[in-house]
Amino acid sequence: MHDAITAGTTGPRPVRSLAVLGDSVAEGMGDPIAGRRWRGFAPLLAEAVGAAALTNMASSGARVADLWRDQLPAALRAAPDAAVVMVGMNDTMRADFDPRLLWQQLNHVVCALVDTGADVVTIRYHDHARVFRLPGPLRRLLRRRIDSLNRILTEVAEAHGAKIVDLDRLPGAYHPAAWSVDRLHPSELGHRMLAKAFATSLAEFGRTIPGEVSLTCSGGVPTSRWDHARWLLGKGIPWCLSRTHDLSTHFLRTRRPKPDQPPNPHPAEPSSELP
Repeated sequence: MHDAITAGTTGPRPVRSLAVLGDSVAEGMGDPIAGRRWRGFAPLLAEAVGAAALTNMASSGARVADLWRDQLPAALRAAPDAAVVMVGMNDTMRADFDPRLLWQQLNHVVCALVDTGADVVTIRYHDHARVFRLPGPLRRLLRRRIDSLNRILTEVAEAHGAKIVDLDRLPGAYHPAAWSVDRLHPSELGHRMLAKAFATSLAEFGRTIPGEVSLTCSGGVPTSRWDHARWLLGKGIPWCLSRTHDLSTHFLRTRRPKPDQPPNPHPAEPSSELP
């Protein structure tokens, strides 16, 4: 579909309007700037591509359903030339993880953006257990869900001609310097790495990229040991307890035998988390 829209396009293709849809990473969390605000990869990318307009609809805690229901309509009103879709990790950490529904909603979001003529870039997620440590059973459950999410993201992207930034293969993605104190969000360096990778993907569409994303950190607010301790007590521990409860509830529920149920002499094949 995307090839049909761009067929016959010749000459420079500048990015005049950039839209970003997603969760707290797309919002910029992990890259603080003056005024107690977040910067993140979005403005760095917009500057590199020379976009006159940046519409960032991302919000902390957003899940795929939030993009489908709330963020997409606002992004479409901006009529973007290019769009970044970065979402799904929050879904993998909830007890109601539903791959089929995620596929339907992500497919709708990407299809709608492409139909307006936008070049869309999305991602494949890294193995987050290598960054944020979890107990063995929960780590394995999260890895299976991320694998399932990545297959969905890949299928949707390929179906609509979107580009994919594979975070697992992004050079330096697992280096501690690429992550903020919470080990859940990229640091300033991590956001710069994302912006650079997204710019490279847009260039593959034939978009002109007049600027360059520097990997030299500047403009951010340094974090102190007090910032680390404050985050750990105020947000880190409560978040970990909440997400661990969600994952543990699902883990235990799926392994609890049903009472008074005779064994099945012909058990079915193990269910897949793919749609």
